[in-house]
Amino acid sequence: MTEILDLIIVGAGPIGLACGLAAQKAGLTYQILEKGCLVNSLYNYPLNMTFFSTADRLEIGGIPFTSIHAKPNRPEALEYYRRVAEKRLLTIQLFQEVTDISADGKIYVVTTPKAQYRTRHVIIAVGFYDIPNLLNIPGEELPKVRHYYFDPHFYYRQRVLVVGANNSSADVALETWRKGAEVTMVIREPELGRIKYWTKPDLQNRIEEGSIKAYFNSRLTAVRENEVDILTPAGSITLVNDYVMAMTGYQPNFSFLRKIGIKLSPDDKQHPYYDPETMETNLPNVFLAGVICGGMDTHVWFIENSRIHADQILNTILARRAVSV
Repeated sequence: MTEILDLIIVGAGPIGLACGLAAQKAGLTYQILEKGCLVNSLYNYPLNMTFFSTADRLEIGGIPFTSIHAKPNRPEALEYYRRVAEKRLLTIQLFQEVTDISADGKIYVVTTPKAQYRTRHVIIAVGFYDIPNLLNIPGEELPKVRHYYFDPHFYYRQRVLVVGANNSSADVALETWRKGAEVTMVIREPELGRIKYWTKPDLQNRIEEGSIKAYFNSRLTAVRENEVDILTPAGSITLVNDYVMAMTGYQPNFSFLRKIGIKLSPDDKQHPYYDPETMETNLPNVFLAGVICGGMDTHVWFIENSRIHADQILNTILARRAVSV
């Protein structure tokens, strides 16, 4: 592409779309590039997932999001963001993964397997749902070990081990148990973690009554075809098992950020460098938006509190353009 765009937005999740709406409103030439389908991360969420946020806090671009539930669910969110993209005629290229971003003077060259784009500014608004945090234990490579969960029906009459103690783990444990699975949880901490307030009492009651077995202060140490080993405070035990649901969280694509030259903190948090006022990284005119700003602290940024990044970034770009004219 020989045309030089004002802006390339990497990621067509809710925050990437919000950035596109802001760019469109400002009259900038822009392109949104997405490695998968529209709002790809939300599409890959569990079938019955319900948001913690209310619908109004998931809105972008001032476009109302109505829901028949107190908290919207996955299908409603997919419908909403698709209608936003369609109604506003957002310029989006789907199934085009950005593989490189390199500087050519004051212009950036953004490369995908299908094309190259030239742009004055870049917003990286990718999420963290594509790379799971691994357990790094023997047997984790077996097909029975899963870091993603979609539909509980599949686990009917299966012996399911759920690793973790937060929202995803709670949803998997409760949903598969209700569909007829024999569920055991392995939890490193002495108690349940950050769980939606309407879900936590339900899980606590199931554990207390013995419907779901939970090992606290424990960790999974090995997986085999038909069994697993768990290290508990009372010692190591072996359980017969069909599936391991490792709900251990996910992380941003740090290798991509390093490849294009964005600095990360040297500690385990791997926080990417950016100015919190402008959202600009150490690379001039390259900005971050959304959950990627938190590095490994993936619970810090989410849709409702990072929607403002779009306006922060566009205000910065427009202010600089006004000075240069």
